[in-house]
Amino acid sequence: MSKPHWRPAHASDLPAISAIAARIHPDLPESPEVLAEKMRLCPDGCRLLVVGDEIAGYGLSHPWKQHRIPPLDGLLERLPEDADCLYIHDVAVLAESRGGVLRAYIADIEQLARASGLATLALVSVYATQPLWQRLGFRPVTADADLRAKLASYGEGATYMLRDLAAT
Repeated sequence: MSKPHWRPAHASDLPAISAIAARIHPDLPESPEVLAEKMRLCPDGCRLLVVGDEIAGYGLSHPWKQHRIPPLDGLLERLPEDADCLYIHDVAVLAESRGGVLRAYIADIEQLARASGLATLALVSVYATQPLWQRLGFRPVTADADLRAKLASYGEGATYMLRDLAAT
């Protein structure tokens, strides 16, 4: 079996991405249209994890504004011209392919952010993954009332996190 690697995602990969999303995020469903829009708006931020000949995961990211969480299962319509972070919307890896692959994805996304002039990565941690993200250099942000209300749609325990690239 070949070594797991990340490659750019393509529109033809949408069925596989949707299938993995349904398995990993049954309580946080997003329509194929929402996933396709992210791929269209920021193709460089969308990657697939390939193991052998199989798609084993994906990562979707795009430029955004810090502390303004995009709506779950909502269309963005456009990216902000004054983006100040690269927002990691979702990373999902099938259980049998986990184990160190996230670090390579974050390294790729960090390069994209730097090349785009963005000095911060942002994400919402779900499913008690906060310790994993902290090991990758992200820190939880104390949420104000507005941010807490937005986080509620991501499920109990969702945490907004940032990683300052100037510190790495």
